[in-house]
Amino acid sequence: MTELTLTPGNATLADWRAIYRGAVPKLDDACRPKIKASAEAVARIVAKGEPVYGINTGFGKLASVRIPANDLETLQRNIVLSHAAGVGEAMPVAVVRLMMALKLASLAQGASGVRPETIELLEAMLANNVIPVVPAQGSVGASGDLAPLSHMTAVMIGVGECFTPHGRFPAKVAFVSHGLEPVTLGAKEGLALLNGTQFSTAFALAGLFEAEVLYQSALVAGALSTDAARGSDAPFDPRIHLLRKHRGQIETADALRNLMAGSAIRESHRVGDERVQDPYCLRCQPQVMGAALDVLRKAADTLQTEANGVTDNPLIFAEDDTALSGGNFHAEPVAFAADMIALAVCEIGSLSERRIAMLVDPALSGMPAFLTPKPGLNSGFMIPQVTAAALVSENKQKAYPASVDSIPTSANQEDHVSMAAHGARRLLGMIENATAVIGIELLAAAQGCDFHQPLTSSAALEAVRKLVRTEVPHLDNDRHFHPDMEKAIAMVRSGATVKAASAVALPSIAGAA
Repeated sequence: MTELTLTPGNATLADWRAIYRGAVPKLDDACRPKIKASAEAVARIVAKGEPVYGINTGFGKLASVRIPANDLETLQRNIVLSHAAGVGEAMPVAVVRLMMALKLASLAQGASGVRPETIELLEAMLANNVIPVVPAQGSVGASGDLAPLSHMTAVMIGVGECFTPHGRFPAKVAFVSHGLEPVTLGAKEGLALLNGTQFSTAFALAGLFEAEVLYQSALVAGALSTDAARGSDAPFDPRIHLLRKHRGQIETADALRNLMAGSAIRESHRVGDERVQDPYCLRCQPQVMGAALDVLRKAADTLQTEANGVTDNPLIFAEDDTALSGGNFHAEPVAFAADMIALAVCEIGSLSERRIAMLVDPALSGMPAFLTPKPGLNSGFMIPQVTAAALVSENKQKAYPASVDSIPTSANQEDHVSMAAHGARRLLGMIENATAVIGIELLAAAQGCDFHQPLTSSAALEAVRKLVRTEVPHLDNDRHFHPDMEKAIAMVRSGATVKAASAVALPSIAGAA
């Protein structure tokens, strides 16, 4: 695995993407003096004996309960075990790794009071691919992602289970086999590890990275569908979009125009075509997809800031041994970002489904009904379009903003919460739905272009059609459709569709890959 130097507070989206894709983070050594100073400040605070929230008191509604010095280690262990109360399926390993790296970068900024050896254990777990099993449900996004981060922390003290390169094992067994030792948490450490927005941020970042692949794949499929429908590239003329001035719209139009450049199919109907305007699903791609691009970039900006922040509580300021209690754990920025991503993903899939519906309708496409040479005897693409419609409808339901919801917790001490956790967690499922829609469109667009032979599309789009036809032959007569769809969906999910069209530069969302 590739090693990546992680600079706390200054990591790029490309860094976080690399970690999500499998890179191993190693802390920049320059951060270690701050870590040490912060831990020493906590030790001095404890020695003073004054009550300080999170260090020698209870938590949440129990903050007024003073804890004796000889019980502080027990206090930290208890908060981890009691808060490890998640339910549901385990988080995907890639997202847990990202969550751990986000927590590592937060603690390493020297404002959390965590000892160097505790941070080094988290770093070593990532290096050895010992990844906690973390139930994905149980956080409301304030006071931090307590339950999932507690499951992560429980493994660090030898409780719970881990995914390892050799399978799933109890934490203590996994640690022994990888030369690791559980840590005994000191004052403030349990709270620092389980408080914060890293669960929500990890899922939101994962959604962002997958949404970038989805957006670019949808551009490619949309351009191929435009050619299949013998649509016009005039709506992609830069003069139109420069007048409106939205950056995303301008860049999307440029990409669509460049994807179609040199298409013999397009040239074949440039003169004498009786149609005046294309349906919106073709003509308004720059406006819809460009708006989605702008929204995704705004979410990316928010998440980059959040990923580089410190979000536990209280925060330690070593210069004067101050512990300040605030609310950085409230994940409202992440909730808003996740909602924006959800809206964009929903619209990307919705527009794609409309293009599929247009292609299968002979009144709109001018091609055989349901893209089959023998309609009636064959159903062709009839039901794949229905499947796409079902997936789009499901995404519409899931796209309802999570951030507008709240429910009081902790005996009304935590009386407003962000719901960022499930707002971010739903994204990967929504993207999987939209990916399937794009996969179906890819098949339909390739089938449509087949009807125009011997005319060909542009070089970039022909490379995409060749990719499709390498795996899925032209549909002459009905056959088992599901395997064809699975192959096309895999092309979209893996980024192979975008790679096939790589002769054309496509807009990015989260920086260089």
